[in-house]
Amino acid sequence: MKNNPNQKNSLKHVLFGSLIGTTIEFFDFYIYANAAVLVFPQLFFPGADPTMATLESLATFSIAFLSRPLGSAFFGHYGDKIGRKFTLVAALLTMGISTVTIGFLPGYASIGVAAPLLLMLCRFGQGVGLGGEWGGAVLLAIENAPPHKRAWYGMFPQLGAPIGLLLSGGTFLILTDSMSNEDFMNYGWRIPFIASSLLVIVGFYIRTKISETPSFENSKNAHEEVKIPFLTLVKSYKNQLIFGTLGAVTTFLVFYLMTVFALSWITSDLGYVKRDALLIQLFSVLFFALFIPISALVADKIGRRKILIYTTIAIALFGFFFSLFLNSGSPFLVTAFVCIGMSLMGFTYGPLGTFLSELFPTTVRYSGASLTFNLAGILGAAFAPMIAIWLASTYGLNYVGFYLTIAAIISLVSFLVISKDVHKF
Repeated sequence: MKNNPNQKNSLKHVLFGSLIGTTIEFFDFYIYANAAVLVFPQLFFPGADPTMATLESLATFSIAFLSRPLGSAFFGHYGDKIGRKFTLVAALLTMGISTVTIGFLPGYASIGVAAPLLLMLCRFGQGVGLGGEWGGAVLLAIENAPPHKRAWYGMFPQLGAPIGLLLSGGTFLILTDSMSNEDFMNYGWRIPFIASSLLVIVGFYIRTKISETPSFENSKNAHEEVKIPFLTLVKSYKNQLIFGTLGAVTTFLVFYLMTVFALSWITSDLGYVKRDALLIQLFSVLFFALFIPISALVADKIGRRKILIYTTIAIALFGFFFSLFLNSGSPFLVTAFVCIGMSLMGFTYGPLGTFLSELFPTTVRYSGASLTFNLAGILGAAFAPMIAIWLASTYGLNYVGFYLTIAAIISLVSFLVISKDVHKF
């Protein structure tokens, strides 16, 4: 691939710079997700029964989704006003510092109720950082891309999700294999949180080597910037903001049902040991990673909107098979179920960043893409694991599938009615 003639950054800096940041961010995010299921219920919420402790732990997991729109608004404002580069570095550091701090937190047995409160504060910081990171990383890629390869460029930051998940899940698998359960609960779980500081240093170095995107500089030179991007967004782009958010909801829901909910259900209700459950999850992530670039190639051929519509229909149908697979008692069918779900996730996630970014002009693109993505995170993921566990334990697994199908129908309608305009880059 040749560079876009208008871009000042080399291709390798653009793509690696967008990929490394989201890999770090999602690694940080997913080690928390794994710990929220495997460690935190016992360490930070020991007084409750196992189910309630898991629900309380997952409640802290949801805090980051609630704080992500705040990060989107804050970092999006400065990303649209002063540039993508500085904002990306600041978001990365916010996420990184919050994650490393979790690795040093004492448990409930040491400081009582202050332990879960500090955990929630760090989780809040993770969400704020990720809220600003994702949108900037996507814009770094697609605002340097030639028009006919925008989805292909835009999928590189999306690849950070499966890579981060592989790294986090692999780290937990190695730790649980190499030490006793007692040592893992005492100190082993802290290692990936503290070790993430090394990744942050790498990401910080790469990000400081990147120049502003041509789209932002062209907009700035033409004096097109707006005073308060958020207000302009709400006033002039309500359609894109509302339906973009609802369209992205299913992407979040299917992912967290396949990861956090599935990991919890497989270990607690199906009786799988942690190691086997993690192996199933890691294997399924390979399908997630494979279909991200495939979906991007297809999206550049037929359009981002079309592939999202087709994939959302497939997800709606997939929702009817939850109980058939997960209650089968067959390790093969359980693994196949998670792999199919993660394949669908790859198809919807690959072009999503490009699709959301194309809904907004350069002057509010950072704010707009970030807010739609992260508001969808609240609706589709913040409480999804808790809702799914409650539905499964109260009404049965069929209702978890119906939950996914209903969300997919809402997203499908949103993709059908959303504005078809693609703003210039």
